[in-house]
Amino acid sequence: TGETWQFVVDQLPAARTWVAMDMRGFGRTQRPDDGYWFPDYLADLDALLDRLSPDAPLDLVGHSMGGNIVMLYAGARPQRVRKVVSLEAFGLPRTDAAQAPARYAEWLDEMKRSATFATYDNYEQFMRVLARRNPRTPSDRLEFVARSWARQGADGRIELWADPKHKHVNPVLYQRDQAEACWRAIVAPLLLVLAEESELTKRMAGELGEERLRGLFANLTTQIIRGAGHMIHHERPE
Repeated sequence: TGETWQFVVDQLPAARTWVAMDMRGFGRTQRPDDGYWFPDYLADLDALLDRLSPDAPLDLVGHSMGGNIVMLYAGARPQRVRKVVSLEAFGLPRTDAAQAPARYAEWLDEMKRSATFATYDNYEQFMRVLARRNPRTPSDRLEFVARSWARQGADGRIELWADPKHKHVNPVLYQRDQAEACWRAIVAPLLLVLAEESELTKRMAGELGEERLRGLFANLTTQIIRGAGHMIHHERPE
């Protein structure tokens, strides 16, 4: 949800204008009946930029899934992007075609079940869950996040402001070679921000060598934030 970028925006010059979007199926956006396909996120961003700045390029910042979106978009629409910043996003692990039968079977099984998220008695209970999962995030920010990520349902319980269909596995295997082709097409300067304590950074370490990254991005700057995990924009917004 867009609200949780507030911690970062608070650190930025007041003269700048920032727009933070709720991704489809999160926050206040609609939930498509047919689920979620990654190219749709690019189309959503393209449509938003057509409204915000049809005649001039913009700076794009994304975290995690959003970071992968802005990097793909910057390669597909290089003329629309002035600068791009990716926080804790550098694609997904490589896949092999031999994984396809099991992946399709898993997806077919999931289509027969209704996905659900846990609900909570109150915001305080949800905050305790967030605190266990995000031990580096200060308590005052956790309350802000809890009230941005969840709402009170008709039954009075606290429910995530997100479509449970996001939990379904993608039946289409991730094609890293296609993502990297888009990255090579990026013209704008790219700032890639990694978190020292992130499990994702550790898991993807084999893809993050300096020489390898330089071969993928024409104009790259990297920055490691010490003492931060994956939710870097909540933990260390400064």
